[in-house]
Amino acid sequence: MKRAEAVRQEFVQNWLRKAAADLAAAQHLLTGGEHLVSSAAFHAQQTAEKALKAVLIWHQREAPRTHDLALLVDLISSEDPELAHKVRGAVSLTPYGVEARYPGELPEPSAGEVREAVNLAAEILRAVVSRLPREVWPPGEGR
Repeated sequence: MKRAEAVRQEFVQNWLRKAAADLAAAQHLLTGGEHLVSSAAFHAQQTAEKALKAVLIWHQREAPRTHDLALLVDLISSEDPELAHKVRGAVSLTPYGVEARYPGELPEPSAGEVREAVNLAAEILRAVVSRLPREVWPPGEGR
C-alpha cells in the first residue's frame, strides 16, 4: 500500500502532466493555421487551470470543479501568497475556458492574442513547478 504522501505526490504529478500536455497542444495548434487559434486559447486556459489545481492539491486543499482562474488564484493566496502574486495574470485566460469555445459568446481572439495567452500559460506552469518539490515535476520540466 502506498503512503499518503506518495499518493499525493503522484496525484500532483498527474495534474502537472496534464497541464504540460495542454501546453504542448496549445503550442502545436498555434502552428496549424487560423482555424485552430481558438482551440489553442482553450488549451492555454486548461494549462493554467490544471497547474493551479495541482498547487491546491499539493497544499491538501480541494481543487474545485471550476474554470474560474480568479477563484483558484485566490485559494492559492492563502497557501502561497508569493506564487499567487506571480500567477495573478492567469485570470485573463478564464474566458478561453468556456465562453470563447462557443460561437457568438465572444469575438474570436487574434493569433497574436492567443500567442500571448499560450506564453502566459507557459509562464504560469513554470512558476507553479518552481514552487513544488522536484519529485512532482512533470518530465522535461525544471526550475
